[in-house]
Amino acid sequence: MGLLSPKLSTKSMVPICRQLATSYEAGIPILRGLELVGDNLKDKRASEVILHIKEDVRNGATLGGAARQQQRYLPPFFIALLEAGEKGGRLDVMLRDLAAYFEDRQVMMRKALGAMIYPGLQLGAAWFLGTFALGLVGQIDPMSTKPFSLEAYFMSYLLFQGKAMLVVAGLCVVAAALSYAGAFRWIWGWVANFVPPFRMVTRKFSLARFFRSMSLLVGSGMNMKSCIQNSAAITVNPYIEQDLLRAVPFVAEGATLVQAFGACKYLTPVSREMIAVGEHTGNLETSLHKVSEYHLQEAEHAVYVMTRVATVLIILGIGAVVGYVIISFYAKLYGSMLNAI
Repeated sequence: MGLLSPKLSTKSMVPICRQLATSYEAGIPILRGLELVGDNLKDKRASEVILHIKEDVRNGATLGGAARQQQRYLPPFFIALLEAGEKGGRLDVMLRDLAAYFEDRQVMMRKALGAMIYPGLQLGAAWFLGTFALGLVGQIDPMSTKPFSLEAYFMSYLLFQGKAMLVVAGLCVVAAALSYAGAFRWIWGWVANFVPPFRMVTRKFSLARFFRSMSLLVGSGMNMKSCIQNSAAITVNPYIEQDLLRAVPFVAEGATLVQAFGACKYLTPVSREMIAVGEHTGNLETSLHKVSEYHLQEAEHAVYVMTRVATVLIILGIGAVVGYVIISFYAKLYGSMLNAI
């Protein structure tokens, strides 16, 4: 989403879903509700998408069908729930659930990003101050008769940072190109899924999204095969998505969810037990919602641990740089003195 995808961001989907749900529950006709939402959105692209949906509905399309025409910009999960809500006569419930889902997802993202701000600032400070100090030590010769020019060093340092920023910008362009080509999600998915400490956080967040989506789709009355397919796409990790989709053929053959997910290696013992409880009691929707909350709490704890570990590692790195700068400076100073003697 955002720079790496034409899809509307979660930040844009929150007001769309909440305003649609509120206007529909208030008895406002869907056409008028779409018009009000489209006119009130601050995101220009989101506003255009909603107004296009309004025109399609005005021309006789269903709400779900009109949303599917904008699938380039709208999340598949959003479209699937709209269609399920219309077919089942539960559009008000689906709109309310969608609003709650995207609001929860936004809170989840804010917590994860907020937890990374402090380590990110530390890492940025370590880079700029560390490269400045290391470069300065390399330029100073205590025994040299040539005067040291701080202005010249500043210019060379700014040139170095400019080159570094160009490299970063180039990597961002490559990432954007790979994203539009569909390759970036596999590259980043591999890093997030297999490289510590991202692995623990990614898996927990992905499972939380999967089970939250499953609970909503099961409640909408969608068939189980479609529930799994749509929910697996919400994980945003192609490796976890492929693993969860292993259950689809078993469900199609009539197996229970416990049996179907038996081949999936990413499901935790707790999630398997909750699925079994949900099937046994006939209250699968509630069980799936509870296991999504459990994994979300685990993910938040994993983020907390990861940020604390990252903070310690960054501080140790800064200490190592400072120590190296001091040792290098005095080694040059006294080494030059001894050579002179």
